[in-house]
Amino acid sequence: MRITVFGATGGIGQEVVRQALQAGHQVTAVVRDPARFTVTGEGLEVFRADLSDPEALRPAVAGQDAVLSGLGARKVQDAREGIAARLTLPVLRAMDAEGVRRLLVVSAAPLAAPGAQREPLVDRLMTAVVSRVLKPVYVDLRAMEDDLARSATDWTSVRPPKLVDKPLTGTYRTEIGRNPRSARTIGRADVAHAMLAMIDDPATVKQAVGVAY
Repeated sequence: MRITVFGATGGIGQEVVRQALQAGHQVTAVVRDPARFTVTGEGLEVFRADLSDPEALRPAVAGQDAVLSGLGARKVQDAREGIAARLTLPVLRAMDAEGVRRLLVVSAAPLAAPGAQREPLVDRLMTAVVSRVLKPVYVDLRAMEDDLARSATDWTSVRPPKLVDKPLTGTYRTEIGRNPRSARTIGRADVAHAMLAMIDDPATVKQAVGVAY
């Protein structure tokens, strides 16, 4: 496939690029600062762009089969400025202008509504504490997801819990429309793996998908 990756210098974004290249896909990595991007490989194009300008992004998405985004706040202050929603909206507009429909983005597990199964007390307490501390991040991501829902794209919002750095396992749980029970952590490499696996999965289109170990 031909894939464009936004947020390609981030932990998940770099993993998406690396794994997509290993799978033989043609990858366009969109970056603001090429010096921060260290992935190399056959089939890779590094595209430098102003992420706030939809017109500047159109060449990066034109003719692509899918767009994957790891755009989001690196710190709470960024979230207070609405960076995830603010950077994703130009991507949506560029895709619409070019007629590209498939989009997968990284969101967060706390945005999911409580599932039918009651979580253990410790998990509910952890979720409540984290949600309070990181509230600006989730407000920003909710705004991003609202923009997705209003768009013409075939979107999927991938919602991991706490992200950790560990090698790819390929072993994790996914739940469409809710979080896996006792969803606590997942490695960035496995989130990337899940996103690539969902590209061709019609059940995930216009859905939020929880993913966790």
